[in-house]
Amino acid sequence: MNAVQELLALYPFSVTVIVMVAAETLKQLISGVKDNTWFSTGGMPSSHSAFATSLLLVVGSIDGMSSTTFAIASVLAGFIWYDAAFVRSKVGDQAKALNILQQFEAFSERVGHSVAEVVAGIGFGGVMTWALLFWVGM
Repeated sequence: MNAVQELLALYPFSVTVIVMVAAETLKQLISGVKDNTWFSTGGMPSSHSAFATSLLLVVGSIDGMSSTTFAIASVLAGFIWYDAAFVRSKVGDQAKALNILQQFEAFSERVGHSVAEVVAGIGFGGVMTWALLFWVGM
């Protein structure tokens, strides 16, 4: 086992941070190249969803799927997924209405994620976490 594997095995939460940073980097590259919008909110894949999925899988692999901590991580992930896909899109709708009503400041209307972006984040986070945990031997 090399030093990076030992570090990840010793601090498994770092797997979730790596997954989140990788998802955010990928998202910024996709939106930057595709739309020339660098460092904007929303986008594919959802790094929030990737992080929540990664945390769920790490907790499940360490504490087991019948543990209380896994139940807490499941509820937290559900809240994050729901917020990313539905609640923050309503904030974007409100920003659009405010932009129509007032003229002195333009609010960002792209705040949340589409369901596809959340699902992509879940998939990205799950696959990357599984690969890292497999590599570490957890």
